Amino acid sequence: MQFSCEKSILQEAIVTASRAVSSKSSIALLEGLLITADDTGCLTLCGYNMSMGIRVTINAAITEPGSAVLNARLFGDMIRKLPDDVIFVETNDNLLTTIRCGKAMFNLVASDAQDFPELPEVENNENPIILPQSMLKSMISQTIFAVSDNETKPVLTGCLFELEGQELHVAAVDGYRLSVRRETLEAPVSQDTKFVVPGMTLREVERILAESDEPAEIYPDSKHILFRIGDTVLITRLLEGEFLNYRAAIPADASAVITADVRQLVSSIERVSLIVSEKLKNPVRMEFDGSLLKLSCITTIGKSYDEYVYEGDVPHLEIGFNNRYLLDALRACPSDKVKISLKGSLNPIVFTPEEGESFTYLVLPVRLKAE
Repeated sequence: MQFSCEKSILQEAIVTASRAVSSKSSIALLEGLLITADDTGCLTLCGYNMSMGIRVTINAAITEPGSAVLNARLFGDMIRKLPDDVIFVETNDNLLTTIRCGKAMFNLVASDAQDFPELPEVENNENPIILPQSMLKSMISQTIFAVSDNETKPVLTGCLFELEGQELHVAAVDGYRLSVRRETLEAPVSQDTKFVVPGMTLREVERILAESDEPAEIYPDSKHILFRIGDTVLITRLLEGEFLNYRAAIPADASAVITADVRQLVSSIERVSLIVSEKLKNPVRMEFDGSLLKLSCITTIGKSYDEYVYEGDVPHLEIGFNNRYLLDALRACPSDKVKISLKGSLNPIVFTPEEGESFTYLVLPVRLKAE
């Protein structure tokens, strides 16, 4: 195998493909990148940790087609340290790889590409879900904060994707909070479907996606899912199990609905949360009275207090929340103002947009102790 490529292009491909490489594995090959140079001028880099695989294809000057597996960390470090110029890579019959750029040179022993595990095949290759990259990126970033980290319920460690005609819903729930994003696709799918994608995979998909209108294609089948984003392909296993009926968890009515400025409310919650930490956990007490919200918190190191004026009127209501859960939901809101629905001190708080139904965030309250 022999090829040359601009450093910046090769380095970006290594970084992306390496996201699916095992940092430590009993199988040495899983710590490597499969590099394949073909006679069409395409260079493919593939990382695979047996649960997720990422394959990136770039253009390169291929002198001799071939393939080899190089340690991802070492190869990435070498390329990063080389000058900003064309990089030449050559692997001989004994799998000794030479990496050159200007006067700098590295030698690295490669592994046989035939021993590298094959990525799973995705059966659905004709009926993709197509949407702009920026839309998919926002749907992931605005729901993934509510994914559970409790491995006793594996299906809740992912996001539920639901397709009904042209409507795409993405939902996440961890038992304390719920996030839902909705969008309308330009083209309807051939049949309604739903599947759960691991949260760890979606975090990598989010990093790969660009803030552009270029299309992202999603190919789900019964066990796996493939994301095609430009020249990058990501494949992972879907999560199995029955996802929570999140629609039933959203209250159908509210005793009061108010409107708040997201930034101002976030600032108030952040201020009263300064005395809260992992070691000093205590809920933020929210006292709604008319159009005034009084926020306070007490921990062993002190007290905090702030006030915020919202639009609307609420009969006196005192309710407590985990400050991080409130902040995660508010920071995910894609609008400047948000509607807040309240019902009682033991009922969840619900955040929705001023108009439309593009998102719904729900946070369960925490029982307050008498002051």
